[in-house]
Amino acid sequence: MGLGSFGMGEMVFIFLIVLLLFGAKRLPEIGSSLGKGIREFKSSVREIEHELKVPNDRQIHRTSAPPEPAGSADDGEPRKLSDSVSTAES
Repeated sequence: MGLGSFGMGEMVFIFLIVLLLFGAKRLPEIGSSLGKGIREFKSSVREIEHELKVPNDRQIHRTSAPPEPAGSADDGEPRKLSDSVSTAES
């Protein structure tokens, strides 16, 4: 036997200690809540793995330019700082 393996005697001893600490009525509740916790953990791990496997074309690229505002005039020339200052003053 290695250091991490339990024999039948050790398992029975641990079960008796848990039975004495929590009582026979609470053991099913503890098992149920432990099972729910393990299921939730597994589903969240699966969800994270799925998010990591999403193709790159679905991810948002932060290097792309933001969209132009709806009311901006586009005459083909780049805007100047003085253009925006003059419209703000009027």
